[in-house]
Amino acid sequence: MKKFLQIGAVLLVAGSLVGCSRRTETTHTEEEEGIAVTAWGDRYEVFAEADPLVVGRVSKSHTHVTILEGFPPLKEGAVSAILRDGQGAEQVFRQGRALRDGIFSIELKPTEAGIFDLSFQVDSPAGAETIPAGRVRVGEGDSLGLLVEPPHYGPPDRPSIDPPAGEPISFLKEQQWRTDFATAWAREGAVHRGVRGPARIRPAAGGEALLTAPLDGVVATTTRAFVGMEVSRGAMVVGLTPRVGSDRSLEQIRSDYGLAEARSNRLEELLKLEAVSQAEVDEARARTNTLSAELRAIGGGGSEVAVRSPLAGRVAEVLVVPGQAVAAGTPLARVVRTKPLWVEVALRPADAGALAQGVTGLVLHFPGGQPPHVFRRGEVRLVSRAPEISRTTGSVAAILELRTDLPLRPGAAVEAEILLPQEARGIVVPSSALIDDGGVPIVYVQVEGESFIRQEIRVAASQGDSLVAEGLPEGSRVVTRGGAAIRRAALLRSGPPEGHVH
Repeated sequence: MKKFLQIGAVLLVAGSLVGCSRRTETTHTEEEEGIAVTAWGDRYEVFAEADPLVVGRVSKSHTHVTILEGFPPLKEGAVSAILRDGQGAEQVFRQGRALRDGIFSIELKPTEAGIFDLSFQVDSPAGAETIPAGRVRVGEGDSLGLLVEPPHYGPPDRPSIDPPAGEPISFLKEQQWRTDFATAWAREGAVHRGVRGPARIRPAAGGEALLTAPLDGVVATTTRAFVGMEVSRGAMVVGLTPRVGSDRSLEQIRSDYGLAEARSNRLEELLKLEAVSQAEVDEARARTNTLSAELRAIGGGGSEVAVRSPLAGRVAEVLVVPGQAVAAGTPLARVVRTKPLWVEVALRPADAGALAQGVTGLVLHFPGGQPPHVFRRGEVRLVSRAPEISRTTGSVAAILELRTDLPLRPGAAVEAEILLPQEARGIVVPSSALIDDGGVPIVYVQVEGESFIRQEIRVAASQGDSLVAEGLPEGSRVVTRGGAAIRRAALLRSGPPEGHVH
């Protein structure tokens, strides 16, 4: 069996239908050799397996077409294989429906021998695209057609490269389509270096208020406060109906206040005539002020007292229910300001000193596989850094302020990554591409439609959902989702690999 001539475009030894046969390790003659090519466009990936191309003979090409956005198989549309000679004349072989989801069986019957540019035209609801797929030779008589130049491997705006070498791992298209799977070109880029630590989101200083009962009372039935309710500054949150001791009624308090106020006014006039002492006037004033404060505390003698928010924000907790009796000072509700928010990060002492360089961004990682939130320069600022190491945690607390409209919840526990001005350059791939293979960081490189190479790397730096991978050639087609499935397939594989049956 011949080896791979080029990753992404290979000569496969097969039976009369290369894509449909069981792959074996028996020796085959040249007449049984076929062609396999893999080519990528902007919208589609095409993996085609075909019999040798000979003038006047039908060669079936089982063409696998994957939509790169979301990586599903192409179910509806038409796929054409095109042979173009040096003068631009074309032979077009079209298949208007899929044999099975993602697989189009195209019959090629060339009319001329020679060297041709091979391409595939895909027309579907996902868009139209023509994808170059190398050059092939069409044979005549006993001379069989073979692949003479593999397709371009690498991003279309970069020169073609030789993919990484190694023992290929088989992972069939049917397996890829059933898996959360994706691939992308590895490109050079840069990420900011950073420091990480566990963190908690909380309101900014002065952004939280605990509302308490100003007097003994009962929570009014008109109270409609609920968690998450938006309130403006000065808005009523809880209503209270005052309670007065049984020995004094509201009417008695009003009467006492009226008498005290009248006496205070009369003594003021008498003081001008020096008919009373200053001490008598002061005593009358104090009595009036005490009764006035008591009336104000119960809403001026009304039937309900409004407990109002001192800030604009949202109700974080409601601690009472309508009809509940409360004493003066009882907590009623808690209001928080949701913008700006603070993120308090616990850093290792060795990392805390790096904040002196400045902060260029922040990445918050949430549990449960949620995508991280990235905050750029201007959306985050360093508020403070603790002057000492915590005796309880052994960490240094750093506080950063966020100015954002994202629905972040105060109190949420997150992993925070503080981005620093220093950059690390190299081949940047998504963090989801990284696989832990028994303690060794690896990625999988797609070298052909159903063949992958295990590639060891070193993580030089990371930022959010991206990392710099050393040891990975630029322009490699990297598995960005689904690498763990390939690893499981490699571990479970035993005996000679088998192809799929169409």
